[in-house]
Amino acid sequence: MDKPNEPARIGRGDELDGYRVELEKDWHRLAAGPARPLRLPEDTGAVRSQVAASWQRSLPTVDPSRTEAPGFNNVSDRWSESPLRRPITEMAGHLRGIAEDSGYLAVVSDESGTILWTAGDRALRRQGEAVNFAPGGVWDESHMGTNGLSLALHDDRAVTVFSAEHLVAALHGWVCYSAPIHGPDGRQVGVLDLSSTWERSHPMVMTSVRALVTAVETMLRAEAPAPAPGVRLECLGTARLLRDGRPVPLPPRQLAILALLTLEPDGYTPEQLQAAVYGDRAISLSTLKSDVSHLRRATRGEIANRRYMLTAPIACDAVELLAAIEGGDLTSALWLYRGPLLPGSDLPGVEQWRDHLDVGIRNAVLASDRPEHAVAFGQRCPGDVEIHEHALALLPPDDVRRAVVSARLFTANRS
Repeated sequence: MDKPNEPARIGRGDELDGYRVELEKDWHRLAAGPARPLRLPEDTGAVRSQVAASWQRSLPTVDPSRTEAPGFNNVSDRWSESPLRRPITEMAGHLRGIAEDSGYLAVVSDESGTILWTAGDRALRRQGEAVNFAPGGVWDESHMGTNGLSLALHDDRAVTVFSAEHLVAALHGWVCYSAPIHGPDGRQVGVLDLSSTWERSHPMVMTSVRALVTAVETMLRAEAPAPAPGVRLECLGTARLLRDGRPVPLPPRQLAILALLTLEPDGYTPEQLQAAVYGDRAISLSTLKSDVSHLRRATRGEIANRRYMLTAPIACDAVELLAAIEGGDLTSALWLYRGPLLPGSDLPGVEQWRDHLDVGIRNAVLASDRPEHAVAFGQRCPGDVEIHEHALALLPPDDVRRAVVSARLFTANRS
């Protein structure tokens, strides 16, 4: 059986030293020395499956005996161009205070694992500089093996890396709590990390990291550029057409027809579209033609005549969601999913697509081993008992999010 993804014992002071000794023994057995295997055995002892997988990826390129990270002499250009510069600068006082008061080092990297900014305990900063855990240091897996920054980037989740879980021996005196930062489009833009000596390990540090990342991501969304010019259809949990960011008034049925056309790039024959819109109801084709004619004016002629299809793509959140699901990008899919497709529509074609999207994202969440996916989807679907149970099965016992998920499950069971 795979070992849990979170090191449950590192928050318990009386077991810290013993756990560290176990890890050191397994590190020497599996990773140390010139004869270290490039293929790890199935039995990795105290080393968690998540960490062992990272060691396996890192060993071909990283010597565990290396003493510092490679780096750039000057990262000022990277920092000035980073989307994280403004929010981190505005939060710098708060971050510095948290780090200094707790005896930690606060670190921010970009999406490549290059450190852009640090603050915190002066003694720790000097220790960090000794291994280039400082601005300019490159800390991805291919250069520094398993560490908080590299693992958060690779696994795209909040992670803890404790003592000899670090592949590089020079880092065995550290503990790192790291979480990826995502931009408004759901893509990674960097990592926020709180690190200290292993004796200061405490599970509440991860709670602080998650809260800080949430604050940064909120600021990034608030600073997102104005909507791009053009037509955009929003139909997940809502129904509106925007042109250059401004609403275009359309009746619900016409918005639904436009949604169907965006989701079916090959279009419909008039008869197919009539069935998708009206089902078995005895409605003449002239009514459908009138709706399409109105839509053609609203989209400035971007709907073909004989076969109803878009002649130019229209940006649509439902299409982006479908692409994210099909591409296996569940983080972006959950960011896009703000509710069912056109929740007020009873058009047969819409109901079919609604079920397709809902089942697709729900199954992806249930197949994911990342608790944040289940927690986020549970917020959108508060009545889904199975999703809440899945979230509780994945969340560590001391995770503060369990209280919220337990409350959702209690309410869902009573409804």
